Amino acid sequence: MAATKAQKEQAAKFYETMSTIRHFEESIKHDSLGGEVPGFVHLYIGEEAIATGVCAALRKTDLIESTHRGHGHCIAKGADVNCMMAEIFGKEEGLCHGRGGSMHIADFSIGMLGANGVVGGGYNLATGAALANKMVLKNDTVSVVFFGDGASNRGTFHEAANVAAAWKLPVIFVNEMNCWASTTPYRTTTAVENISDRAKGYDMPGVIVDGQDVFAVYDAAVEAVARARKGEGPTFIEAKTYRIEGHYVGDPELYRKKEETMEIFHSTDPLKMFRKKAVSEKLITEKECDDIDEACAEKIKAAKKFALSCEYPDSKDFMKYVYVDD
Repeated sequence: MAATKAQKEQAAKFYETMSTIRHFEESIKHDSLGGEVPGFVHLYIGEEAIATGVCAALRKTDLIESTHRGHGHCIAKGADVNCMMAEIFGKEEGLCHGRGGSMHIADFSIGMLGANGVVGGGYNLATGAALANKMVLKNDTVSVVFFGDGASNRGTFHEAANVAAAWKLPVIFVNEMNCWASTTPYRTTTAVENISDRAKGYDMPGVIVDGQDVFAVYDAAVEAVARARKGEGPTFIEAKTYRIEGHYVGDPELYRKKEETMEIFHSTDPLKMFRKKAVSEKLITEKECDDIDEACAEKIKAAKKFALSCEYPDSKDFMKYVYVDD
């Protein structure tokens, strides 16, 4: 069956989002290593399909909670890359006026409740938002919380999962199972083979998807979102992926062999996998993918130029925007 116009448009959007994330992260990596970016930076390279697939299933008014590795989630939810770049460079025109930096970007206008430097800190925020939307605002808004395998071992996960299931809250737990918790391989500290097995303990569906396949992620997310909107409660999605970059930019990675990491990346790169599948199914052409890559590269170059043109916050205002004024 020939691909429809809508399917082709969706495929092009998937690739544009993933390519934007990839170029953004590569730019930030270059500038961080060059000493231009203040603070620690954690990259999302190789995991682009997860944020893209999940956020494509959401409305603009739906909410997401992110992690310290949150640039991809921000972009996939629709954050302005110019203001994101300005934020990471610590500029006043940034999404948080330069106060948040890489690990604490937020944009409530698009439902991005914030990246979070506290491992496991997003569960209760997303679940609390879901509770407020169901019980107080009485709408069908859905919350999503992204987290890694290491964060799944935090007590906050179990607290949030229990109350979300008990009260059938519209929240989706998205585990980016990237095999590494900082410098620790996940099986060192995790008893179960599949982290989604824990969903059984809270009587919620546990779904495993190939986190490198944006179409598979999207399909799982669509089903989970529909379930949440109908008042049937939470879903746990475990997206199998791999953390290609070190824990942070500049990480010497003494705990693993870089050659093995790159070998995995070459065989599971979500952008390459997308091209192979989408082109073969005539959803897009190689030329169209190349054109998208070129446009995204230019967009990120322009974002950096914008960030560099912006001003740093006035030192006298360092407390502004940090606390609510009376």
